[in-house]
Amino acid sequence: MVDVGAGRGVLTRALVEAGAEVLALEADPRLAAELRRRFAPRQVTVVEADARRWAWPPEPFMVVANLPFAGSGEILSSLLRDPRGGLSSADVIVQWELAAKQATVWPATMRATYWRAWFDIAIVARLARSAFSPPPSVDAAVLRFARRARPLVPREQHEHYRRLLADAFGAKAPLQRALRKRLTPRELRRLASLLGFDPRSHARDLDPRQWAAVFSHIHARRRA
Repeated sequence: MVDVGAGRGVLTRALVEAGAEVLALEADPRLAAELRRRFAPRQVTVVEADARRWAWPPEPFMVVANLPFAGSGEILSSLLRDPRGGLSSADVIVQWELAAKQATVWPATMRATYWRAWFDIAIVARLARSAFSPPPSVDAAVLRFARRARPLVPREQHEHYRRLLADAFGAKAPLQRALRKRLTPRELRRLASLLGFDPRSHARDLDPRQWAAVFSHIHARRRA
């Protein structure tokens, strides 16, 4: 179990008491030293590192963490950047607005569309700001990422998929323009009819399964 941004060890302690073996990530040297003093090495392995630049384990692991609101987006991007890693699930406390943005079906974000090729994303709890001490200025949520048993896109093709999404979402234009270098108008109309979206849609209007199917078509055509 990985506790990201372990701080003073409140969540770390709860995980240990539940019987988990914990790897506590903490970027602040003073807090990391305090964690080492509080916990025996056999219970908790403390790693002084910035989660945004840490090399995540290749072997299976889970994350349970109260992420710092200021850097939670960057931490999630690092954690979920490469689907070939060992992450099996993550339950993270984040700002409510961030959780709602990434868990919604529409309008889609590029990051959530990419992540959903390999993970299911859901809000499993809402936490009022009064539940924290000291209380933050906003409410929070528990956002869950669970690895799909059957990915929508093969893991080894994740960079190609990311580039497609980056181009489409970055264009801020209808798919007819955003994908004109990859799909002919006729192909796009056929895919739209088959998959159930409007060919005049923008990138944000397609769900993860639709995007995965579009990618599969483009990738198969390139290999042909």
